[in-house]
Amino acid sequence: MSALLTRPYWYLRHGQTDWNARNLSQGRTDIPLNTVGLSQAVVAGSAIANHWDHLELPITQIVSSPLGRARKTAEMTADIIHKKTGINLPIELDDGLKEVCFGVEEAQPMGPWYDDWIAGTFTPENAEPFAVLCNRIAEAVNRSICKAQNGTVLIVAHGGVFRALRCLMGLKVNVRLANAQPMCARPPANGGKAWELHALDLE
Repeated sequence: MSALLTRPYWYLRHGQTDWNARNLSQGRTDIPLNTVGLSQAVVAGSAIANHWDHLELPITQIVSSPLGRARKTAEMTADIIHKKTGINLPIELDDGLKEVCFGVEEAQPMGPWYDDWIAGTFTPENAEPFAVLCNRIAEAVNRSICKAQNGTVLIVAHGGVFRALRCLMGLKVNVRLANAQPMCARPPANGGKAWELHALDLE
């Protein structure tokens, strides 16, 4: 399995969609943000902007999945940051950050098969195996990290993508990340194996 570069990054899952609200697997299906999701993107951008002067890892670049729900979240977040701080963060899209393809399970209720999918003992028909997802995401995130050069990248993507990242970071994998919650990921310190995650206060 590919490894992540040992450099910190920020991560933001897209805001809520109607399928999120109905607990349906979205995968590659391009479902837009709903009104709650649009509001969440504003809150996320405001939280980052409000903490801007105190961020230990200043953001210099945004890289987003091209799927509409992530792209819109990235655009709205960048817009709020610009309005509040005057800083205009560049946004790039990377196909490698697209959500996992769940095949026949897309549009279906999220079921108990996730653990088996992560373990590699079950993959839905026409879906992307978890190990393949992890390699794809490692490569995409490493590309994204390098784009920030001397700063830190903000990656805007999906819940399944974050599960792959948790695996790559040596953390418990099947943990759902809340919509539009900015997270700071730090590489292992002092010879440790697991990364550290810190959620940014949304107040």
